[in-house]
Amino acid sequence: MSEERTSSTFFMDTKLPLFANLPHKVRDLSEETVRFGRKEIELALHEMPGLVALREEYSGQNPLEGAKIMGSLHMTIQTAVLIETLTDLGADVRWVSCNIFSTQDHAASATVVGENGTFENHAGVPVYAWKGESLAEYWWCTLQALVWNDGTGPNLILDDGGDATLLIHLGTEYEKSGTIPDPETAESEEFNVVLNILHHVRREKGDNFWHELAKNIRGVSEETTTGVHRLVEREHNGTLLFPGINVNDSVTKSKFDNTFGCRHSLVDAIMRSTDVLISGKKVLVCGYGDVGKGSVESLRGQYARVSITEVDPICALQACMMGLDVVALDDVVCNYDIFVTTTGNKDIIMVSHMMNMKHNAIVCNIGHFDNEIDMAGLEAMRDTGEVEKIEIKPQVHEWKFKNTSHGPNGGGHSIIILAEGRLVNLGCATGHPSLVMSASFTNQTIAQIELHKNAEQYGMNRIANPSATVPTVITLPKHLDEKVARLHLNKFGVKLTSLRKDQADYIGVKVEGPYKPEHYRY
Repeated sequence: MSEERTSSTFFMDTKLPLFANLPHKVRDLSEETVRFGRKEIELALHEMPGLVALREEYSGQNPLEGAKIMGSLHMTIQTAVLIETLTDLGADVRWVSCNIFSTQDHAASATVVGENGTFENHAGVPVYAWKGESLAEYWWCTLQALVWNDGTGPNLILDDGGDATLLIHLGTEYEKSGTIPDPETAESEEFNVVLNILHHVRREKGDNFWHELAKNIRGVSEETTTGVHRLVEREHNGTLLFPGINVNDSVTKSKFDNTFGCRHSLVDAIMRSTDVLISGKKVLVCGYGDVGKGSVESLRGQYARVSITEVDPICALQACMMGLDVVALDDVVCNYDIFVTTTGNKDIIMVSHMMNMKHNAIVCNIGHFDNEIDMAGLEAMRDTGEVEKIEIKPQVHEWKFKNTSHGPNGGGHSIIILAEGRLVNLGCATGHPSLVMSASFTNQTIAQIELHKNAEQYGMNRIANPSATVPTVITLPKHLDEKVARLHLNKFGVKLTSLRKDQADYIGVKVEGPYKPEHYRY
């Protein structure tokens, strides 16, 4: 691996120069690892008919020619198929994972080498990701993927959770204000790292780096609920720099990835990491949105006794209609064996809850970030010696409380936390299955093509055009949602019924669809 450096100092404790100009940074480029990754990519492709169909539809047309796409999304086998679809359609791509634990190292390595590459001559894309990054390494990787070898940046972003978009927006805002907050004032360990990288960039590149990088970005497509929330919040407060496409709320993403994907991958992760029997156990799922619904189905499939918590009366009523008890966490925390957070919010399970849980209760998260579970509070107790952190195996830790009395022999009890509070299905397993991700990533590819073709219809870049109105955040139209669904039906042997013209007229739709109005809730 090249160790070419364009920086004189290392970033924090990474032992990596801030602007390293490396062609890639992955854990293992051994022949065995790359072969394993390539074989799994081949198998996944067979299970991703939507991406195969887009490759065939646009064969020879290069609809993404001229697109420089920076991707920040879990570097898995399924993502490798997405990346190679984007490059097959003409894009110039650089990639980083959006989670410190979600990278599949064989996928990253095979993507770097590429389908037609060799160990001597890589023909893939630059990837900066490995499983088990530190937070400093994670944000270092994000910066590497944002900066091309010639010093330019992307013109499109494909984001999951909004971290790449966040870094660009904060960088430009602090350049405009002239002041970057002191990292010691950060409310979290991660934001401390973000502020650190912004300070390091300013020291090395001056006070116009982010404006130059951002001015050519035409738009972003966002994968998940949290990232969409960030985009919409910026749209509403007038700080969004470029338009966005909300991929998350495409029906063929939210109802499939968030629900059916979690239905598959949650119990997979719990069983791989702990080997406990789930049947008969009492499980509390915090949240009953799309992710919560899929998680409940996953656990009920193992005959767990499941209850949920909710703040939304509609979701709570839905849970009742499914025969679920809706409870308050504070009232029942000592009665459950497994806890799963799914809300996308913060501070759901706090240290005070964990101190009252059963001995060896399992705690995990399948929302987006790690702040649904109070990991910062646990770390603070660890610093004062009130709790001990014991690694059982990577991403599986026992936290042993010193000052409780309902553990073995009247001593302190333990809880088992999976993936350090981050996404359990990617930290402790391999995420959603390929066929589910095919629907999500077909939407992402269509969104990238739409942005590359028509981004300015949704708003102008406000760095390049300071007087422009605030860009918008849109969802893909219903006919494209239905297209994504159609592309996957043959895999299941589906034969759709066709409407007659008089039937279509009767309900006010076209024979070919769309069949539901935009406001319809599936």
